Amino acid sequence: MKTILVTALLIMTTSLCAQKPIELPLWPNGAPNSNELKGDEQEMDNGRVSNIKNPGITVYRAEHPNGMAVIMCPGGGYARLAMNHEGHDMAPWFNTQGITYVVLKYRMPNGHNEVPFSDVEQAIRLVRQHAAEWNINPAKVGIMGASAGGHLASTLATHYTSKETRPDFQILLYPVITMDANFTHAGSRENLITKNPSADLIAKYSNELQVNAQTPQAFIALSSDDKAVLPQNSINYYLALLKHNVPATMHIYPTGGHGWGFRDNFTYKRQWTDELEKWLRDGVKL
Repeated sequence: MKTILVTALLIMTTSLCAQKPIELPLWPNGAPNSNELKGDEQEMDNGRVSNIKNPGITVYRAEHPNGMAVIMCPGGGYARLAMNHEGHDMAPWFNTQGITYVVLKYRMPNGHNEVPFSDVEQAIRLVRQHAAEWNINPAKVGIMGASAGGHLASTLATHYTSKETRPDFQILLYPVITMDANFTHAGSRENLITKNPSADLIAKYSNELQVNAQTPQAFIALSSDDKAVLPQNSINYYLALLKHNVPATMHIYPTGGHGWGFRDNFTYKRQWTDELEKWLRDGVKL
């Protein structure tokens, strides 16, 4: 009996060690740019964080990896990050699929639009640099985002600067896509490109205008009654992907509003996770 208990404890310890997340800073030697925000990082209610000073990634490795990795950008209007229901809470689900799951804690723009983009490009670089160590296929690394995090994810998908930072697929939950004042999320727009942006900046970060044939394939999910980020954001992006023959799938649920993430109280949680599971297993063309 003692031998059995010792063996069981060893198995449990090994399992816990395998599941222990890895935390890495994005810029151990200092970031290449600044958002000029002052003061300390602030932890808010419901796992939200603002005034991020030390951007980094948290890596959840799958016990039985299939070579795929997903980097998640939580939302928060480019003012804060919803780190739990749009971040860490999804780790067990992805790991169960054999997917290494990475949560990105990125800096807020504060009108310096290049700052979050620098962080997301650095995150995908880091994941690919550690691919062998983490049992990841560097050709199976995707970007994911919710709300304003969906804008950052789709910005990487349409603005990547090199083969090293191009994601292989994108997953967007009720994303902000456009900076067009008729459809955008006003807070995200103001925080990213200021109150009075130039026409060039509006066009640059209206990601439906930046799609081309090299934009990675997409999975999009949203609710039709979303009043915070209008469905036109996702719909126009989806149409732009189709126009350029980029494989895309979109699921629109009749209710749910905005910001459901991985919360159990979203009526269609089972549906969107089942559809994403099938897409990641059978629909992604890699």
